[in-house]
Amino acid sequence: MKAKLILENGTIFEGTAFGYLEESVGEVVFNTGMTGYQEVLTDPSYYGQIVTMTYPLIGNYGINIEDTESKSIKVKGFIVREKCSSPSNFRCEFQLEDYLKQNKIIGLEGIDTRALTKMLRNNGTMKGIITLEELGLEDVQEKLQSFSNEYAVKSVSTGAVKQVEGAGKHVAILDFGIKQNIVRNFVKRGCKVSVFPYDASSDEVLDVNPDLIFLSNGPGNPEDLPESIENIKNLIGKKPIVGICLGHQLLALSLGGKTSKLKFGHRGSNHPVKDLEENRVHITSQNHGYVVEQLPEEFEVTHVNLNDGTIEGMKHKTLPIYSVQFHPEACPGPKDSEYIFDKFMKYAL
Repeated sequence: MKAKLILENGTIFEGTAFGYLEESVGEVVFNTGMTGYQEVLTDPSYYGQIVTMTYPLIGNYGINIEDTESKSIKVKGFIVREKCSSPSNFRCEFQLEDYLKQNKIIGLEGIDTRALTKMLRNNGTMKGIITLEELGLEDVQEKLQSFSNEYAVKSVSTGAVKQVEGAGKHVAILDFGIKQNIVRNFVKRGCKVSVFPYDASSDEVLDVNPDLIFLSNGPGNPEDLPESIENIKNLIGKKPIVGICLGHQLLALSLGGKTSKLKFGHRGSNHPVKDLEENRVHITSQNHGYVVEQLPEEFEVTHVNLNDGTIEGMKHKTLPIYSVQFHPEACPGPKDSEYIFDKFMKYAL
């Protein structure tokens, strides 16, 4: 069935719909990964976004339940140059299109994804709508204006405290939209893990007497979470705190730093980051639209992005506080930076 992607600047891309055939509105972004589409689809950090894959063929190894990063697809739409309808992999359990149908997510194929990516790079990310209908200009503008991702974290965070038993250190996680492989990395290191809703109070977290507090990744603008920022303020100095991605940004804001929105973000599994402490470069997996622009006082930069020089990691000069912007859990993407979890564990009491 024919469908269109209509961007807020008026540009229209015509292609073919697949998956769940129902209109969807979101922020249109692009991901440069050659593999890992399943992890991208199920990453809660993509909530509210229509994701364009720059690699031209997607779906060629199918879908399997084991590699999902959450219980369902979190993107608002999925754009590819060509979807594969005959996947070949011994771990394949079903096709990409069937997976989108099950999760009620629309896909769009057959458009010029290179042209779309160039437009997003030049103009920045934009709101967009994938539609099967002929819409007038006023209808499009109304639908785009009504879209908001302000409450994204609330939509993807756990609703109740969850625990994974372990014999080692106790890690308390504030879930802003955590990926499961982050939890797996702590469990792999023998940790007991307690996952709290994003709005859990500082007292609730401290009541379990954790050895380490972890602030997770998640979607949206960190400035949309003033209550979480206040909560983090109440935790500082009481327990060691580490974080990834949105957690890194919230940590910076809670201590007086500043964040800003990137023009088109960092999304993919091929981003070079330099560890200034070890004087080494790692290829990292990334997914964020916001970045720490100004460090809080008493902090120093530990990692920088070699593509644009943005801050990718920071630590407090005296307190046990450490965080990174990139995703060291390596799904999807390289395993270069999994050592970050070992660094996290060194901060545990």
